[in-house]
Amino acid sequence: MTPRRRNRRRLLLRRRRPHLGPTVASRWPPLPLSLRHPLPLPSPVFKDPGSVPENWRPAVTEEENLEAGGSSSSIMTSSDHVAPDALVPTWSSDGLERKQAGYCAHCQNGKPPRCHHCSICQRCILKMDHHCVWVVNCVGAHNYKFFLLFLVYTFLETTMDTLVLLPNFIQFFSEAMNHSSSPGNLAIIFLAFVLNLAFALSLLCFIIMHASLVSSNTTSVEVYEKKKTIRWRYDLGRKKNFEQVFGTKKVLWLLPLFSKEDLENIPALQGLEFPTRSDVEA
Repeated sequence: MTPRRRNRRRLLLRRRRPHLGPTVASRWPPLPLSLRHPLPLPSPVFKDPGSVPENWRPAVTEEENLEAGGSSSSIMTSSDHVAPDALVPTWSSDGLERKQAGYCAHCQNGKPPRCHHCSICQRCILKMDHHCVWVVNCVGAHNYKFFLLFLVYTFLETTMDTLVLLPNFIQFFSEAMNHSSSPGNLAIIFLAFVLNLAFALSLLCFIIMHASLVSSNTTSVEVYEKKKTIRWRYDLGRKKNFEQVFGTKKVLWLLPLFSKEDLENIPALQGLEFPTRSDVEA
């Protein structure tokens, strides 16, 4: 075979071969597949957001009960039957919001503070933020940190995919003008880059929004309520607000885990009681 024919054959083989470049895109599907997540992906999907215990009613200490004029034998427990008119807003001396008027007619149960009924899940969710269709689950007190990590890691993944596909996207224009690649390959490169870029920008907006909510200790449901107040009663400062969601152990901040100490010492992680500002009245 003459050198001229050999070069012509190489050129034909190069045109027939799908060209994605020597990048990760040649080994992974270029679409934004969140199934490539390591640990945080299944967390907000399978982690329960937190539901109200059956026949729940606020815990009242003996001291608070005596101050209210009751006897020590009438202290309320979580197993007592709850009535719609039995819940009134009070705050304890330690700054925890013990009770807040609330009763769910659908669940026929008491509603702790910051609890809302989800019409999709058909139950009350503790410190409900929203029902997420992407994870097919509610986002509440028990899985809010997991959901935020899911957003962050998915954003990093789609951003990495976008950067990996950027050289191919730039080369896309020259190949389109020279007709050196098949229309199918050009369409795959173009759609993969645009979809990953769109996902990355959308997730960035979500991360910025939820970072603002975490810094003020607010949920998506409470945004409108917060606008009507001068001081938000759950705003304890940025550091404490952050710890109300991620805990105090720095080594676990980027993992969908909580330490045993945080679960015992931070009532907000349980979703039934929440510390409030001392300068805000009920």
